[in-house]
Amino acid sequence: MIFGKRKSQTKLILASGSPRRAEILRNAGFEFDVHLTHADESRRARETAARYAQRVAAAKARAAAEKFREKHSRVIVIGADTVVLAKGTILGKPSDVKDARRMLRLLNGKTHRVLTGLAAVSLPDGAERQHVETTRVRFRRMSNAEIDDYIATGEPFGKAGGYAIQGIAGRYVTEIEGCYFNVMGLPLARLYELLETLRWRAPQ
Repeated sequence: MIFGKRKSQTKLILASGSPRRAEILRNAGFEFDVHLTHADESRRARETAARYAQRVAAAKARAAAEKFREKHSRVIVIGADTVVLAKGTILGKPSDVKDARRMLRLLNGKTHRVLTGLAAVSLPDGAERQHVETTRVRFRRMSNAEIDDYIATGEPFGKAGGYAIQGIAGRYVTEIEGCYFNVMGLPLARLYELLETLRWRAPQ
């Protein structure tokens, strides 16, 4: 018996250099390649946190998609951007020790929101899906010494809001409302839903 040629599997591309996002996908059994890309991450005037995260995520995905469009590839490119919103202030990645201390003092003993913009671009058809996931996180009260000791570990740097919930900072988190993986930078279940709407199926 002769079977027809099986349709090629759509490859997933993660347009991010974040080791945490890659770890989330890998641990969930996703097969993907990483393609680093750059986007303008400066915030525009009067831009909300949700709009900002969504715009940057889409810019990352589209920039990477252009590279694969030239190759006529069959791929879905995933872009993501995470911000922390505390007291109406958008917190990105701390630039130095002073900035990390400022951020952690804003979070100290209070509830903040973590927003991750998601964008998925399918090629060759160019279909696109977007979403912004929100999770509420509450920190217990930290002493100034605890804040300084935490900064000294180096963990706050390179993380939105100046902390990593899956690391040392987890000892200070008392409550989470929403997706845990969203706080790490990639809302896994929501991403899976977006991929399904683009007719992606995991390899059998």
